[in-house]
Amino acid sequence: MSTFFLTREPVFPHPSLADPDGLLAIGGGLSLTRLVTAYSKGIFPWYGPGSPILWWSPEPRLVLYSHQFHVPRSLRRVINSQRFVITADKAFEAVIESCSRVPRGGSNGTWLTPEMIDAYTRLHRAGLAHSFETWKGSRLVGGIYGVALGKAFFGESMFYLIPNASKVALFHLMIYLKSNDYHFMDCQQTTKHMLRFGARELSRRKFLEDLDEAISQKGISGIWEYPASSESFQEDQASSPVRIGE
Repeated sequence: MSTFFLTREPVFPHPSLADPDGLLAIGGGLSLTRLVTAYSKGIFPWYGPGSPILWWSPEPRLVLYSHQFHVPRSLRRVINSQRFVITADKAFEAVIESCSRVPRGGSNGTWLTPEMIDAYTRLHRAGLAHSFETWKGSRLVGGIYGVALGKAFFGESMFYLIPNASKVALFHLMIYLKSNDYHFMDCQQTTKHMLRFGARELSRRKFLEDLDEAISQKGISGIWEYPASSESFQEDQASSPVRIGE
């Protein structure tokens, strides 16, 4: 396998050409057009300060289907306590800034560079990136953000300042996705944390097939509104008990 160097054009090699670790391409920019093109092909950027832009398409791919979301009993008790208030798209910039100060799943230091924060903020303003926020009174204590194309959601990162705050944001995000017929949340990389919620690994080929189907359908444009009905997740959970992690 070879790693490709991108030109100024927002064109990517096929994801099947990625290295065994998932690295596909280097360089290019983070324009809105390039990012939308990348996500529509199952490719995402991930790199650190001082590094060129790196584009990835890992195999296997961890995906959480909205209808397979598992809620651990311990988390349901937290949700039922109603100790948090949840909103959507009310504090996107605060969420991504908070995520930038938290190490990414087991790595040292931040991976969200100022360039990336600016790029995803532009996606948000274009109605293509969204956040769910967890509040304790007037204090933002957790949240999750990602990119939405069609009926697919690509989870990017989440953070918490109080235990369970990011898990509660994830729970309400999945309510929203299922209530609005979104197919799945792409978790990108395999973590034990997301496996506990029912995520499962797919081959790259299967993921791209499901992705093509999901983005062919029209999603919700503009700012997302929340709260929404939680009836979809009221069934009993019999069993006990990330780049998204907590």
